[in-house]
Amino acid sequence: MPLPASQPRTLAHTRQVSYQGFRRDDGLWDIEGHLCDTKPQAFHIQGEGTWQADEPIHDMRIRVTVNAQLVIQEIAVAMDSVPHGECPPAQEPMQQMVGCTMGAGWRRAIDERLGNAKGCTHLRELLFNMATAAFQTITSNFGQTQPDVPPPHLGRCLSWGFESPLVARQYPMFFKWQPKKPPTSTAP
Repeated sequence: MPLPASQPRTLAHTRQVSYQGFRRDDGLWDIEGHLCDTKPQAFHIQGEGTWQADEPIHDMRIRVTVNAQLVIQEIAVAMDSVPHGECPPAQEPMQQMVGCTMGAGWRRAIDERLGNAKGCTHLRELLFNMATAAFQTITSNFGQTQPDVPPPHLGRCLSWGFESPLVARQYPMFFKWQPKKPPTSTAP
């Protein structure tokens, strides 16, 4: 179903973001993200330059190489178009993400290593959603490995909630699942 009709308006800005996932011949996985900002009219930043209509103001790419457990093995960054000369040095801090896991705590790991003035807002935005793209790429490797541990995507959204009809159909053993509580110590 389409969005409802909008009020009369004029396009002012376009941000395009895309992700692709690739299985590598060496058994690793490449997840690539691309962010491109354009404006439909010429755009000027005093002291920096002028971008023509539809010329990228931001044109950035990230390739993250992960193993089947979503642990980052390598990261590559390209900033083909940026509005400020101070932007390209933000590529180097991205290497701090090597060794991080694209799973629980992913956004926290990004903020700790690249947050605020430690990195680039646009590169962080690309990284945030790369975990979802990685998961979608590697889902066949997330089969049930332990009978008492649900797959990592369960309990992460409304459709995959432990009380949902989808979980009841696809993972009946985890329908209405509750994590086991650690044993309570009875030491004096």
